[in-house]
Amino acid sequence: MDSLGHLAQGFVVAAKPLNLLVAFLGSFIGTVVGLLPGMGPINGVAILMPIAFAMKLPPETALILLAAVYIGCEYGGRISSILINIPGDAGAIMTALDGYPMAKKGLAGVALSISAWSSFVGSIIATIGLALFAPILARWALAFGPAEYFVLMVFAISCLAGMVGDRPIKTLIAALIGLFLATVGIDAGSGVYRFTFEDVHLADGIQFIVVVIGLFSVSEMLVMLEQSHAGQVVIKHTGRAMFNLKEMAETWWGTIRSSLVGFVVGVLPGAGASIASAITYMVEKNLTDREGSFGKGDIRGVAAPEAANNSAAGGAFIPMLTLGVPGSGTTAVMVGALTLYNITPGPLLFEQQPDLVWGLIASMFIGNVMLLVMNIPMVGLFSRLLYVPNWILVPAIAAISFVGVYAVHATTFDLVLMVGLGIFGWAMRKLDFPMAPMILGFVLGDMMEQNLRRALAISDGHLGILFQSPVTLVLWVLAIVVLVAPWLIRRRRSRA
Repeated sequence: MDSLGHLAQGFVVAAKPLNLLVAFLGSFIGTVVGLLPGMGPINGVAILMPIAFAMKLPPETALILLAAVYIGCEYGGRISSILINIPGDAGAIMTALDGYPMAKKGLAGVALSISAWSSFVGSIIATIGLALFAPILARWALAFGPAEYFVLMVFAISCLAGMVGDRPIKTLIAALIGLFLATVGIDAGSGVYRFTFEDVHLADGIQFIVVVIGLFSVSEMLVMLEQSHAGQVVIKHTGRAMFNLKEMAETWWGTIRSSLVGFVVGVLPGAGASIASAITYMVEKNLTDREGSFGKGDIRGVAAPEAANNSAAGGAFIPMLTLGVPGSGTTAVMVGALTLYNITPGPLLFEQQPDLVWGLIASMFIGNVMLLVMNIPMVGLFSRLLYVPNWILVPAIAAISFVGVYAVHATTFDLVLMVGLGIFGWAMRKLDFPMAPMILGFVLGDMMEQNLRRALAISDGHLGILFQSPVTLVLWVLAIVVLVAPWLIRRRRSRA
């Protein structure tokens, strides 16, 4: 009952005219960013974050805007997957397997509408789960001490390294690079300058906005400039615009199953929408594909991953809000946005900032309705944006990124460092290193260091405190399992 009362309070916050406006704008912008190949929710949130701060939006309004962009990107990613066979973001990769074949059969409208409906169902289920389980987890998390928090963050990085398929080593290296970037600046404990190279601009460390915009937006622009999508033809004739009741019934239980699985995967720190969509696609294929039609334009192969990636996006808010540990790369950026407002996410957030937390949850219900109403009739308009050439798109993104970074601290050093990090990020992408673990490592770096120091201070320097409580032991076991289990599974499959 407490949750219902708080949720009602949240709807009062979310229903304010300014918050409704930014929820609509965020949903629209998120859909547009999501459908542009390669952009993804991290870039969308990263570009808008400094702008929201520079406009001096209230913290709850800024968070509603960024959350709407995040969810909108998960909706929008399916459009380019279905129409041109190029996923708008990583979570929509599995959607292309059956979505594009459906489009070539003249069923693009059906694929687009059923994927919008599945996205809506998945996101609503995740938001209900967020409202029900986040307060419970927040109360339980109050028992966490410094040692528990440190081991929890080790578990988050282990999840990244162990659950990304065939690149665990590169993922772990990327996370460690992020941890290293977090050590630049004055050591809070001893006052020693670390890795500043006697440059006064680095004394306070590398600013979060500079890292995010550089590693994601600038590197993405460089990738877009060197890539050409020639040969990919946009499907213009989409056929009937809406799915029918038979098609809805055919996909209903798969959508529900995928939403629940996606929510659970999303709660795991570092797992993300791409893993959720891949798992649910294979589950649905094994459970329901009696005709061997998956991969050839099966509507169930479109509904399942779309429900999962949107549900996972909602689930990723739970560890962010309750534990202060980002559940995905995008929520890592949002943690950084909260720090700009001097707000620390964690179990006390529900008590100290109830309007912010419950206003966010309520706005997600409202935003999903907006996205459903927006995505079905406006698909034709959104698909036209796929024709925008890169020579127009890249300068526009660059201008927004540079203005956003400069507006926060008004130093040209940040702009130069942003470009340098962007070139570094581009080189890492060329070597097939993922960017999301790097930003997650950067976000967790300071928190890991501070909690480790507190734990050692409590125990007079004895490392045994990291293994004393039942919570730390369970987290160490889970960290080892998520690192070793995927390797054992791949080895067993290779033998088979």
